[in-house]
Amino acid sequence: QVQLVESGGALVQPGGSLRLSCATSGFPSNSYRMYWVRQAPGKGLERVSSILPSGRNTYYADSVKGRFTISRDNAKNTLYLQMNNLKPEDTALYYCARGCQVAASVTCDYRGQGTRVTVSS
Repeated sequence: QVQLVESGGALVQPGGSLRLSCATSGFPSNSYRMYWVRQAPGKGLERVSSILPSGRNTYYADSVKGRFTISRDNAKNTLYLQMNNLKPEDTALYYCARGCQVAASVTCDYRGQGTRVTVSS
């Protein structure tokens, strides 16, 4: 079955960096667009970034553009999110996801258990 396992979340000071990883299994890693989505306390899911199977086409939310970089290693079945210059408003539970639809809200067919990022001094 589809499994998505995130890691790398931590408590970090404003301006700091983190690298999130997502180990995928149960499906061909080079066949699906993959997403990072996040949920801040008291808010709904937000699409942060996505990447096509080739790794050449990426999307970033305006709030993270220029600070976050998504990448994937299909040979290792792993998705990454490099987060630089972190801000307190980046505090959220970050999920690796597949099959997301973005309309009035964000819904995804598959999500991992999430990894928590807290940005605070």
